[in-house]
Amino acid sequence: MSRVKRGKTARQRRNKVLKQAKGYYGSRSKTFQKAKETLTRALAFAYRDRRVKKRLMRRLWVVRINAAARLADMNYSQFMNGLNRAGVLLDRKVLAEMAANDPQGFAQLTAVAREHLPPKTSGSACSANGLGSGTESAHA
Repeated sequence: MSRVKRGKTARQRRNKVLKQAKGYYGSRSKTFQKAKETLTRALAFAYRDRRVKKRLMRRLWVVRINAAARLADMNYSQFMNGLNRAGVLLDRKVLAEMAANDPQGFAQLTAVAREHLPPKTSGSACSANGLGSGTESAHA
């Protein structure tokens, strides 16, 4: 077998890593080994956090929708239940945008959600089945 000289290939591989590590502090951007370790870790965090970002955005949308729904005397779950029963197919991103920038449109959606909610039953479940309000002592 003939001898393989890796000068060009190895240098290109190292330079590719060092170029990606540009801007890192100290030896993390200068030495290949440290740059490679840091870059591997950074890419793993980037991959993970692209998914975390989606979760955080959904949480933010839910908070905004809940805040706007509470101004209309509903909570988030009642609002979303009413919209689902009404067949409104707007996602949370659009609903949060409406809550922030279009209060009149969001108010119309809360009206639609309210009319499609099931009617409230009178009395609590505890008093209906004879268990009382739950404040009495169990040892009486």
